[in-house]
Amino acid sequence: MCAGGGAGGDPPDTGDAACDGPPDGGGDTAGDGPSEAGAPRLLGCRRVRSHCAGVRRRLLGGLPPEVGALAGVAFCVALGFGILAPALPVFARSFGVSAFAATTVISVFALMRLVSSPGAGWLVNTLGERSVLATGLGIVALSSLLAGFAQSFAWLLVLRGAGGIGSAMFTVSAFALLLRVVAPEQRGRAAGTFQAGFLFGGIAGPALGGLVVGWSLRAPFFVYAATLVAAVAVTLVMLTHTQLRDDTGVAEQSAEATGLRAALRDRAYRAALAVNFGNGMVSFGLRTALVPLFVVESLRSGPSLAGAGFLLGAAAQAVLLVPAGRSADHRGRRPVMIGGSILLLAGMLTLSLSSGPVVFLLAMLVLGGSAACLGSAPAAVVGDVVGGRRRGVAIAAYQMASDVGTIVGPLVAGLLADSVGYGWAFFAGAVVAVVTVALTTTMPETLRRTPPTPVPASG
Repeated sequence: MCAGGGAGGDPPDTGDAACDGPPDGGGDTAGDGPSEAGAPRLLGCRRVRSHCAGVRRRLLGGLPPEVGALAGVAFCVALGFGILAPALPVFARSFGVSAFAATTVISVFALMRLVSSPGAGWLVNTLGERSVLATGLGIVALSSLLAGFAQSFAWLLVLRGAGGIGSAMFTVSAFALLLRVVAPEQRGRAAGTFQAGFLFGGIAGPALGGLVVGWSLRAPFFVYAATLVAAVAVTLVMLTHTQLRDDTGVAEQSAEATGLRAALRDRAYRAALAVNFGNGMVSFGLRTALVPLFVVESLRSGPSLAGAGFLLGAAAQAVLLVPAGRSADHRGRRPVMIGGSILLLAGMLTLSLSSGPVVFLLAMLVLGGSAACLGSAPAAVVGDVVGGRRRGVAIAAYQMASDVGTIVGPLVAGLLADSVGYGWAFFAGAVVAVVTVALTTTMPETLRRTPPTPVPASG
Protein backbone atom coordinates (compact mmCIF):
# COMPACT_ATOMS: atom_id res chain seq x y z
CA MET A 1 0.00 0.00 0.00
CA CYS A 2 2.83 2.35 0.87
CA ALA A 3 5.06 1.39 -2.05
CA GLY A 4 5.64 3.56 -5.07
CA GLY A 5 7.26 6.80 -6.03
CA GLY A 6 10.07 7.72 -8.34
CA ALA A 7 13.64 8.61 -7.71
CA GLY A 8 12.75 12.17 -6.94
CA GLY A 9 10.78 11.26 -3.82
CA ASP A 10 7.13 10.77 -3.07
CA PRO A 11 4.75 11.06 -6.01
CA PRO A 12 2.23 13.88 -6.11
CA ASP A 13 -1.07 13.08 -4.46
CA THR A 14 -2.98 12.68 -7.66
CA GLY A 15 -4.65 9.45 -6.61
CA ASP A 16 -5.69 6.49 -8.72
CA ALA A 17 -8.91 5.08 -10.02
CA ALA A 18 -9.61 3.21 -6.82
CA CYS A 19 -9.39 6.32 -4.65
CA ASP A 20 -10.34 9.23 -6.85
CA GLY A 21 -13.62 7.82 -8.15
CA PRO A 22 -15.01 8.11 -11.66
CA PRO A 23 -13.71 10.91 -13.86
CA ASP A 24 -15.72 14.04 -14.63
CA GLY A 25 -17.65 13.79 -11.43
CA GLY A 26 -19.34 10.54 -12.46
CA GLY A 27 -20.98 8.25 -9.98
CA ASP A 28 -24.46 7.70 -8.77
CA THR A 29 -25.54 11.13 -9.93
CA ALA A 30 -24.46 13.45 -12.68
CA GLY A 31 -23.35 16.20 -10.33
CA ASP A 32 -20.18 18.26 -10.41
CA GLY A 33 -18.25 16.08 -7.89
CA PRO A 34 -18.11 12.60 -6.46
CA SER A 35 -21.25 11.13 -5.02
CA GLU A 36 -21.98 11.40 -1.32
CA ALA A 37 -21.36 7.66 -0.99
CA GLY A 38 -17.96 7.93 -2.69
CA ALA A 39 -16.76 11.01 -0.80
CA PRO A 40 -15.86 9.22 2.47
CA ARG A 41 -14.02 6.51 0.54
CA LEU A 42 -12.09 9.16 -1.43
CA LEU A 43 -11.16 11.01 1.75
CA GLY A 44 -10.10 7.79 3.48
CA CYS A 45 -7.87 6.68 0.60
CA ARG A 46 -6.18 10.05 0.45
CA ARG A 47 -5.56 9.95 4.19
CA VAL A 48 -4.02 6.49 3.88
CA ARG A 49 -1.76 7.64 1.04
CA SER A 50 -0.76 10.72 3.00
CA HIS A 51 0.02 8.59 6.05
CA CYS A 52 2.10 6.15 3.98
CA ALA A 53 4.04 9.01 2.40
CA GLY A 54 4.70 10.47 5.85
CA VAL A 55 5.94 7.14 7.21
CA ARG A 56 8.20 6.71 4.18
CA ARG A 57 9.65 10.20 4.60
CA ARG A 58 10.34 9.64 8.30
CA LEU A 59 11.99 6.26 7.76
CA LEU A 60 14.12 7.36 4.81
CA GLY A 61 14.72 10.99 5.77
CA GLY A 62 13.64 12.30 2.37
CA LEU A 63 15.55 9.68 0.38
CA PRO A 64 13.83 8.06 -2.62
CA PRO A 65 11.84 4.90 -1.82
CA GLU A 66 14.24 2.90 -4.01
CA VAL A 67 16.89 3.36 -1.31
CA GLY A 68 14.59 1.63 1.17
CA ALA A 69 13.96 -1.15 -1.33
CA LEU A 70 17.70 -1.70 -1.84
CA ALA A 71 18.24 -1.70 1.93
CA GLY A 72 15.51 -4.33 2.16
CA VAL A 73 17.29 -6.42 -0.47
CA ALA A 74 20.54 -6.07 1.48
CA PHE A 75 18.78 -7.15 4.68
CA CYS A 76 17.36 -10.27 3.03
CA VAL A 77 20.77 -11.24 1.64
CA ALA A 78 22.63 -10.65 4.92
CA LEU A 79 19.92 -12.38 6.97
CA GLY A 80 20.13 -15.53 4.88
CA PHE A 81 23.92 -15.56 4.78
CA GLY A 82 24.08 -15.01 8.53
CA ILE A 83 21.89 -18.07 9.01
CA LEU A 84 24.03 -20.16 6.64
CA ALA A 85 27.54 -19.07 7.65
CA PRO A 86 27.87 -20.95 10.98
CA ALA A 87 26.63 -24.21 9.43
CA LEU A 88 28.65 -24.07 6.22
CA PRO A 89 32.03 -25.45 7.44
CA VAL A 90 30.27 -28.06 9.59
CA PHE A 91 28.22 -29.24 6.61
CA ALA A 92 31.39 -29.43 4.50
CA ARG A 93 33.08 -31.56 7.18
CA SER A 94 30.16 -33.99 7.05
CA PHE A 95 31.55 -35.21 3.70
CA GLY A 96 34.64 -36.51 5.52
CA VAL A 97 37.09 -33.84 4.32
CA SER A 98 39.84 -32.17 6.36
CA ALA A 99 39.36 -28.93 8.26
CA PHE A 100 41.45 -27.11 5.64
CA ALA A 101 39.29 -28.47 2.82
CA ALA A 102 36.15 -27.47 4.72
CA THR A 103 37.30 -23.85 4.87
CA THR A 104 37.72 -23.77 1.09
CA VAL A 105 33.93 -23.58 0.66
CA ILE A 106 34.21 -20.11 2.17
CA SER A 107 37.36 -19.15 0.27
CA VAL A 108 36.03 -20.27 -3.12
CA PHE A 109 32.97 -18.04 -2.69
CA ALA A 110 35.17 -15.02 -1.90
CA LEU A 111 37.63 -15.85 -4.69
CA MET A 112 34.95 -16.23 -7.37
CA ARG A 113 33.27 -13.05 -6.16
CA LEU A 114 36.58 -11.23 -6.50
CA VAL A 115 37.61 -12.47 -9.95
CA SER A 116 34.13 -12.03 -11.43
CA SER A 117 33.61 -8.45 -10.21
CA PRO A 118 35.07 -6.83 -13.38
CA GLY A 119 32.77 -8.99 -15.49
CA ALA A 120 29.86 -7.94 -13.30
CA GLY A 121 30.77 -4.32 -13.94
CA TRP A 122 30.79 -4.95 -17.69
CA LEU A 123 27.36 -6.61 -17.44
CA VAL A 124 26.01 -3.58 -15.59
CA ASN A 125 27.16 -1.36 -18.46
CA THR A 126 25.70 -3.71 -21.07
CA LEU A 127 22.44 -4.97 -19.56
CA GLY A 128 21.64 -2.39 -16.90
CA GLU A 129 21.69 -2.41 -13.13
CA ARG A 130 18.26 -3.92 -12.47
CA SER A 131 18.64 -6.88 -14.82
CA VAL A 132 22.05 -7.78 -13.38
CA LEU A 133 20.74 -7.32 -9.82
CA ALA A 134 17.81 -9.71 -10.26
CA THR A 135 19.93 -12.23 -12.19
CA GLY A 136 22.74 -12.21 -9.63
CA LEU A 137 20.32 -12.76 -6.75
CA GLY A 138 18.68 -15.56 -8.72
CA ILE A 139 22.04 -17.28 -9.30
CA VAL A 140 22.90 -17.20 -5.59
CA ALA A 141 19.40 -18.45 -4.70
CA LEU A 142 19.51 -21.35 -7.17
CA SER A 143 23.08 -22.36 -6.26
CA SER A 144 22.20 -22.29 -2.55
CA LEU A 145 19.08 -24.38 -3.11
CA LEU A 146 21.05 -26.98 -5.07
CA ALA A 147 23.85 -26.94 -2.49
CA GLY A 148 21.31 -28.04 0.09
CA PHE A 149 20.85 -31.21 -1.98
CA ALA A 150 24.60 -31.74 -2.63
CA GLN A 151 25.73 -35.35 -2.21
CA SER A 152 29.47 -34.73 -2.54
CA PHE A 153 31.99 -32.15 -1.40
CA ALA A 154 33.01 -31.44 -5.01
CA TRP A 155 29.47 -30.42 -5.95
CA LEU A 156 29.20 -28.25 -2.85
CA LEU A 157 32.43 -26.49 -3.83
CA VAL A 158 31.26 -25.91 -7.42
CA LEU A 159 27.90 -24.54 -6.29
CA ARG A 160 29.48 -22.18 -3.75
CA GLY A 161 31.76 -20.89 -6.50
CA ALA A 162 28.73 -20.21 -8.68
CA GLY A 163 27.19 -18.38 -5.75
CA GLY A 164 30.27 -16.15 -5.58
CA ILE A 165 29.70 -15.11 -9.21
CA GLY A 166 26.09 -14.22 -8.44
CA SER A 167 27.17 -12.32 -5.33
CA ALA A 168 29.53 -10.16 -7.39
CA MET A 169 26.71 -9.38 -9.83
CA PHE A 170 24.39 -8.44 -6.97
CA THR A 171 26.91 -6.30 -5.07
CA VAL A 172 28.16 -4.28 -8.03
CA SER A 173 24.73 -3.73 -9.59
CA ALA A 174 23.03 -2.82 -6.30
CA PHE A 175 25.69 -0.23 -5.49
CA ALA A 176 25.60 1.15 -9.04
CA LEU A 177 21.80 1.41 -8.89
CA LEU A 178 21.96 3.09 -5.48
CA LEU A 179 24.20 5.83 -6.88
CA ARG A 180 21.83 6.45 -9.80
CA VAL A 181 18.61 6.94 -7.85
CA VAL A 182 19.79 9.70 -5.50
CA ALA A 183 21.02 13.25 -5.90
CA PRO A 184 24.69 14.02 -5.14
CA GLU A 185 23.80 15.54 -1.76
CA GLN A 186 21.97 12.33 -0.77
CA ARG A 187 24.69 9.79 -1.54
CA GLY A 188 26.16 9.62 1.95
CA ARG A 189 22.81 8.97 3.61
CA ALA A 190 21.85 6.51 0.89
CA ALA A 191 25.07 4.53 1.36
CA GLY A 192 24.56 4.53 5.13
CA THR A 193 20.99 3.27 4.79
CA PHE A 194 22.08 0.56 2.36
CA GLN A 195 24.86 -0.56 4.71
CA ALA A 196 22.39 -0.58 7.60
CA GLY A 197 20.38 -3.22 5.76
CA PHE A 198 23.45 -5.46 5.61
CA LEU A 199 24.32 -4.74 9.23
CA PHE A 200 20.91 -5.54 10.72
CA GLY A 201 20.58 -8.64 8.57
CA GLY A 202 24.04 -9.76 9.65
CA ILE A 203 23.09 -9.35 13.30
CA ALA A 204 19.75 -11.14 13.02
CA GLY A 205 21.04 -14.01 10.85
CA PRO A 206 23.39 -15.74 13.30
CA ALA A 207 20.80 -15.33 16.07
CA LEU A 208 18.34 -17.37 13.99
CA GLY A 209 20.98 -19.70 12.59
CA GLY A 210 21.14 -21.85 15.70
CA LEU A 211 17.42 -22.56 15.50
CA VAL A 212 17.58 -23.45 11.80
CA VAL A 213 20.60 -25.73 12.22
CA GLY A 214 18.64 -27.53 14.91
CA TRP A 215 16.34 -28.86 12.18
CA SER A 216 19.07 -30.06 9.85
CA LEU A 217 22.52 -29.13 8.56
CA ARG A 218 20.93 -28.73 5.12
CA ALA A 219 18.10 -26.47 6.30
CA PRO A 220 20.18 -23.22 6.30
CA PHE A 221 20.75 -23.58 2.54
CA PHE A 222 17.02 -23.70 1.90
CA VAL A 223 16.31 -20.77 4.23
CA TYR A 224 19.10 -18.77 2.55
CA ALA A 225 17.56 -19.53 -0.85
CA ALA A 226 14.17 -18.37 0.45
CA THR A 227 15.55 -15.04 1.69
CA LEU A 228 17.20 -14.52 -1.70
CA VAL A 229 13.92 -15.23 -3.48
CA ALA A 230 12.38 -12.55 -1.26
CA ALA A 231 15.15 -10.18 -2.36
CA VAL A 232 14.41 -10.97 -6.02
CA ALA A 233 10.73 -10.24 -5.38
CA VAL A 234 11.56 -6.85 -3.87
CA THR A 235 13.78 -6.08 -6.87
CA LEU A 236 11.13 -7.00 -9.45
CA VAL A 237 8.25 -5.27 -7.66
CA MET A 238 9.88 -2.07 -6.40
CA LEU A 239 12.86 -1.45 -8.69
CA THR A 240 11.63 -2.41 -12.17
CA HIS A 241 10.42 1.05 -13.19
CA THR A 242 12.93 3.11 -11.26
CA GLN A 243 13.74 6.58 -12.60
CA LEU A 244 17.53 6.86 -12.96
CA ARG A 245 19.59 10.01 -12.75
CA ASP A 246 22.36 10.82 -15.23
CA ASP A 247 24.26 13.71 -13.70
CA THR A 248 27.84 14.70 -14.45
CA GLY A 249 30.58 13.43 -12.16
CA VAL A 250 34.24 14.25 -11.84
CA ALA A 251 35.25 11.56 -14.33
CA GLU A 252 34.89 12.46 -17.98
CA GLN A 253 32.22 11.01 -20.22
CA SER A 254 34.04 8.26 -22.12
CA ALA A 255 34.13 4.59 -22.92
CA GLU A 256 34.13 2.37 -19.86
CA ALA A 257 37.83 1.49 -20.03
CA THR A 258 38.71 5.18 -20.24
CA GLY A 259 36.20 5.91 -17.47
CA LEU A 260 38.10 3.64 -15.07
CA ARG A 261 41.43 5.19 -16.05
CA ALA A 262 39.96 8.66 -15.57
CA ALA A 263 38.66 7.69 -12.15
CA LEU A 264 42.05 6.28 -11.14
CA ARG A 265 43.64 9.63 -12.00
CA ASP A 266 41.42 11.26 -9.40
CA ARG A 267 43.02 11.49 -5.93
CA ALA A 268 39.65 11.24 -4.20
CA TYR A 269 38.83 7.98 -6.00
CA ARG A 270 42.24 6.55 -5.11
CA ALA A 271 41.67 7.54 -1.49
CA ALA A 272 38.28 5.81 -1.54
CA LEU A 273 39.90 2.64 -2.91
CA ALA A 274 42.58 2.73 -0.20
CA VAL A 275 40.03 3.33 2.55
CA ASN A 276 37.85 0.49 1.33
CA PHE A 277 40.88 -1.82 1.17
CA GLY A 278 41.95 -0.79 4.67
CA ASN A 279 38.45 -1.13 6.06
CA GLY A 280 38.12 -4.58 4.49
CA MET A 281 41.54 -5.70 5.71
CA VAL A 282 41.22 -4.37 9.26
CA SER A 283 37.52 -4.41 10.08
CA PHE A 284 36.34 -7.45 8.13
CA GLY A 285 39.56 -9.44 7.83
CA LEU A 286 42.08 -8.86 10.59
CA ARG A 287 39.61 -8.07 13.38
CA THR A 288 37.22 -10.91 12.58
CA ALA A 289 40.02 -13.47 12.27
CA LEU A 290 42.10 -12.51 15.31
CA VAL A 291 39.78 -11.12 17.99
CA PRO A 292 38.23 -14.47 19.05
CA LEU A 293 41.69 -16.04 19.37
CA PHE A 294 43.15 -12.94 21.06
CA VAL A 295 40.44 -12.91 23.72
CA VAL A 296 40.95 -16.57 24.61
CA GLU A 297 44.74 -16.84 24.34
CA SER A 298 45.95 -13.37 25.43
CA LEU A 299 43.19 -11.95 27.61
CA ARG A 300 42.48 -15.39 29.13
CA SER A 301 38.73 -14.84 28.84
CA GLY A 302 35.92 -16.89 27.38
CA PRO A 303 34.39 -16.55 23.91
CA SER A 304 31.53 -14.56 25.44
CA LEU A 305 33.83 -11.54 25.80
CA ALA A 306 34.63 -11.67 22.08
CA GLY A 307 30.91 -11.88 21.34
CA ALA A 308 30.25 -8.89 23.58
CA GLY A 309 32.95 -6.93 21.79
CA PHE A 310 31.53 -7.67 18.35
CA LEU A 311 28.03 -6.82 19.58
CA LEU A 312 29.21 -3.52 21.05
CA GLY A 313 30.99 -2.63 17.81
CA ALA A 314 27.93 -3.53 15.74
CA ALA A 315 25.72 -1.41 18.01
CA ALA A 316 28.02 1.59 17.60
CA GLN A 317 28.06 1.11 13.85
CA ALA A 318 24.27 0.79 13.71
CA VAL A 319 23.75 3.97 15.73
CA LEU A 320 26.26 6.02 13.73
CA LEU A 321 25.76 4.76 10.15
CA VAL A 322 22.97 7.12 9.13
CA PRO A 323 24.34 10.16 11.06
CA ALA A 324 27.73 9.59 9.42
CA GLY A 325 26.07 9.52 6.01
CA ARG A 326 24.13 12.68 6.83
CA SER A 327 27.34 14.40 7.88
CA ALA A 328 28.99 13.33 4.61
CA ASP A 329 26.13 14.98 2.72
CA HIS A 330 26.11 18.17 4.77
CA ARG A 331 29.73 18.77 5.82
CA GLY A 332 31.44 16.90 3.00
CA ARG A 333 32.94 13.49 2.32
CA ARG A 334 36.50 14.40 3.26
CA PRO A 335 35.92 15.29 6.96
CA VAL A 336 33.98 12.08 7.57
CA MET A 337 36.64 9.96 5.86
CA ILE A 338 39.38 11.66 7.88
CA GLY A 339 37.43 11.11 11.09
CA GLY A 340 36.74 7.47 10.25
CA SER A 341 40.41 6.84 9.42
CA ILE A 342 41.52 8.45 12.69
CA LEU A 343 39.05 6.29 14.61
CA LEU A 344 40.39 3.24 12.78
CA LEU A 345 43.93 4.18 13.81
CA ALA A 346 42.90 4.83 17.42
CA GLY A 347 40.91 1.60 17.62
CA MET A 348 43.72 -0.59 16.30
CA LEU A 349 46.31 1.05 18.57
CA THR A 350 44.02 0.56 21.57
CA LEU A 351 43.43 -3.05 20.59
CA SER A 352 47.16 -3.69 20.23
CA LEU A 353 47.77 -2.34 23.75
CA SER A 354 44.73 -3.86 25.46
CA SER A 355 45.44 -6.16 28.38
CA GLY A 356 42.00 -6.43 29.95
CA PRO A 357 38.29 -6.54 29.11
CA VAL A 358 37.60 -2.81 29.60
CA VAL A 359 40.25 -1.58 27.16
CA PHE A 360 39.31 -4.34 24.71
CA LEU A 361 35.64 -3.34 24.73
CA LEU A 362 36.60 0.32 24.31
CA ALA A 363 38.67 -0.58 21.25
CA MET A 364 35.79 -2.52 19.71
CA LEU A 365 33.45 0.43 20.35
CA VAL A 366 35.83 2.82 18.58
CA LEU A 367 36.23 0.43 15.65
CA GLY A 368 32.45 0.27 15.31
CA GLY A 369 32.35 4.06 14.97
CA SER A 370 35.10 3.89 12.38
CA ALA A 371 33.19 1.30 10.35
CA ALA A 372 30.15 3.60 10.31
CA CYS A 373 32.13 6.52 8.89
CA LEU A 374 34.04 4.41 6.38
CA GLY A 375 30.90 2.61 5.24
CA SER A 376 29.17 5.71 3.86
CA ALA A 377 31.57 8.52 2.93
CA PRO A 378 33.92 6.59 0.57
CA ALA A 379 30.91 5.16 -1.28
CA ALA A 380 29.61 8.70 -1.74
CA VAL A 381 33.01 9.74 -3.11
CA VAL A 382 32.83 7.01 -5.75
CA GLY A 383 29.37 8.25 -6.70
CA ASP A 384 30.69 11.80 -7.00
CA VAL A 385 33.59 10.71 -9.20
CA VAL A 386 31.67 8.49 -11.61
CA GLY A 387 28.52 10.61 -11.50
CA GLY A 388 25.05 9.18 -11.85
CA ARG A 389 26.14 7.33 -14.96
CA ARG A 390 26.66 3.69 -15.79
CA ARG A 391 30.27 3.10 -14.76
CA GLY A 392 30.17 -0.52 -13.68
CA VAL A 393 33.90 -1.31 -13.83
CA ALA A 394 34.89 1.72 -11.75
CA ILE A 395 32.33 0.68 -9.15
CA ALA A 396 33.48 -2.95 -9.34
CA ALA A 397 37.07 -1.84 -8.65
CA TYR A 398 35.88 -0.11 -5.49
CA GLN A 399 34.11 -3.27 -4.32
CA MET A 400 37.15 -5.40 -5.21
CA ALA A 401 39.37 -3.27 -2.96
CA SER A 402 37.36 -4.37 0.07
CA ASP A 403 37.29 -7.99 -1.09
CA VAL A 404 41.09 -8.04 -1.50
CA GLY A 405 41.51 -6.56 1.97
CA THR A 406 39.14 -9.12 3.45
CA ILE A 407 41.14 -11.96 1.89
CA VAL A 408 44.60 -10.54 2.68
CA GLY A 409 43.76 -9.42 6.22
CA PRO A 410 43.37 -12.84 7.89
CA LEU A 411 46.47 -14.20 6.11
CA VAL A 412 48.70 -11.32 7.22
CA ALA A 413 47.18 -11.34 10.70
CA GLY A 414 47.73 -15.06 11.14
CA LEU A 415 51.37 -14.88 10.05
CA LEU A 416 52.12 -11.96 12.37
CA ALA A 417 50.28 -13.48 15.31
CA ASP A 418 52.25 -16.72 14.96
CA SER A 419 55.63 -15.02 14.53
CA VAL A 420 55.56 -11.88 16.73
CA GLY A 421 52.30 -11.98 18.69
CA TYR A 422 48.80 -10.51 18.61
CA GLY A 423 49.84 -7.01 19.61
CA TRP A 424 52.05 -6.59 16.56
CA ALA A 425 49.37 -8.08 14.32
CA PHE A 426 46.92 -5.40 15.46
CA PHE A 427 49.67 -2.79 15.12
CA ALA A 428 49.93 -3.75 11.44
CA GLY A 429 46.30 -2.68 11.12
CA ALA A 430 47.25 0.65 12.68
CA VAL A 431 49.95 1.09 10.02
CA VAL A 432 47.32 0.59 7.31
CA ALA A 433 45.16 3.19 9.08
CA VAL A 434 48.05 5.70 8.99
CA VAL A 435 48.13 5.37 5.20
CA THR A 436 44.37 5.99 4.95
CA VAL A 437 44.69 9.05 7.22
CA ALA A 438 47.39 10.47 4.93
CA LEU A 439 45.39 9.84 1.75
CA THR A 440 42.11 11.22 3.09
CA THR A 441 43.83 14.31 4.49
CA THR A 442 45.30 15.20 1.09
CA MET A 443 42.28 14.29 -1.07
CA PRO A 444 40.03 17.00 -2.55
CA GLU A 445 36.42 17.40 -1.49
CA THR A 446 34.07 15.84 -4.07
CA LEU A 447 30.65 16.94 -2.82
CA ARG A 448 28.99 19.07 -5.47
CA ARG A 449 25.65 20.33 -4.27
CA THR A 450 22.76 20.54 -6.72
CA PRO A 451 22.11 24.26 -7.27
CA PRO A 452 18.71 25.42 -6.03
CA THR A 453 15.98 25.97 -8.59
CA PRO A 454 15.72 29.72 -9.28
CA VAL A 455 12.46 31.33 -8.22
CA PRO A 456 10.94 33.43 -11.02
CA ALA A 457 10.55 37.09 -10.21
CA SER A 458 6.98 38.15 -9.47
CA GLY A 459 5.28 40.90 -11.39
